[in-house]
Amino acid sequence: MGRVIVGVDPHKKSVAIEVVDEHGSVLAAGRFGTDSVGYRLMLGYVREQWAHRRWAVEGAQGVGRPLAQRLLAQGETVVDVAAKLAARERVFDAGNARKTDAVDAHAVAMVALRTPRLRELAFDEELVALRLLTDRRDELAHLRVQTVNRLQRLLTELIPAGAKRDLSALQAKRLLATVKPRTVVGKTMRRIATEEIADLVAVDTKLKAIKTKLRTAVQARGSHLMDLYGVGPAGAARILADVGDVARFPDRNHFASWTGTAPLDASSGEQIRHRLSRAGNRRLNHVLHIAAIVQIRHDTAGRAYYRRKLAESKTPMEALRCLKRRLSDAVYRQLLSDATEAATTSETGPGGHSGATSQSSAADLSTPVIGSSDQPLPGPAPTTLPVTTTPAKTPAARAPRPTRRRARAVKVERPTGRTTLTATSAVAHSDRPKPRS
Repeated sequence: MGRVIVGVDPHKKSVAIEVVDEHGSVLAAGRFGTDSVGYRLMLGYVREQWAHRRWAVEGAQGVGRPLAQRLLAQGETVVDVAAKLAARERVFDAGNARKTDAVDAHAVAMVALRTPRLRELAFDEELVALRLLTDRRDELAHLRVQTVNRLQRLLTELIPAGAKRDLSALQAKRLLATVKPRTVVGKTMRRIATEEIADLVAVDTKLKAIKTKLRTAVQARGSHLMDLYGVGPAGAARILADVGDVARFPDRNHFASWTGTAPLDASSGEQIRHRLSRAGNRRLNHVLHIAAIVQIRHDTAGRAYYRRKLAESKTPMEALRCLKRRLSDAVYRQLLSDATEAATTSETGPGGHSGATSQSSAADLSTPVIGSSDQPLPGPAPTTLPVTTTPAKTPAARAPRPTRRRARAVKVERPTGRTTLTATSAVAHSDRPKPRS
């Protein structure tokens, strides 16, 4: 029996599956729970019926991530099906946008059957742990922002003009030490502000500890992303966790489109223009944005490139977007270099040739203007029709006389010999008079 596709429409409490063969024929369908009992029943049923199988999970990086990770841990082959592809298949197949769990599972299975270049997931415990640490760091960063906002609101009530925007725990303690309210409201606000400062100190301590863990984890994977100016441990960890296998991107343009740094083509006719892309991975777009801001604030090649774009009559935001695109290309090259170095090291062993050195990679990729293009999208299509050139006229050349066509009757006979159709053909005659004898 050939390989079958198991399309999965995941939910929090249940999953709907549909099994199709290589010809798109439905072999089985069902609904199972996501608890331990339901998962064992689903996996056992599929394994018992089909030895060669491939699971297609919709949103394997979102709501379907727990199920996909469990399947990968069991040694199953899992591909990720984007929700947009499943929705398109559902509309084309049924002709309407009606959706049920069974219809969604069928659409996911058909997308996996007809799309050969879907992303195949891999079970990497270190990468999963890195993603968990990165998510935890982002949550702590959001919690710190909320704590500082609450503290500033309280200090605005206790101190005239309040506190500055970038407030640290030590500065807040010094400001609060100068306040000695006598009313009940003032004492209550001061006590709450003291608790907020304690929470801020605790969050800062956790952020410092998790930053050290992220740095160690990134270096343990052999990545040199932190060699890029403006990319710290948190940014490098986010890139590694979200990208996964960089080989799934054919070139830097696909990577830039995925990060949201490539503009969208909005050309029409002879008017060539592009507009800002709001799509892509916004978390990686934020990492590149922070790196661009850091480079602009310091004496780097990124600042020189930014000023050069300003000199070309671009607005500050347009110049910043150009710099972000260059940084996206630099990140892509660094990921490829790290992957090549890791593959070379694994083939030759620790004592063999390790490929490109980290010094050479850092030297090439720290400057975001090497080997990249100002125009991420292709220009107008080249002309493919033959171009007719008119030869230049010379005084000795004489233009030919125009010819006039005169119609004459031509008899067309069938094999029977009878004349049944009279057609008209054009015979060219010259207007030039005949010479006299």
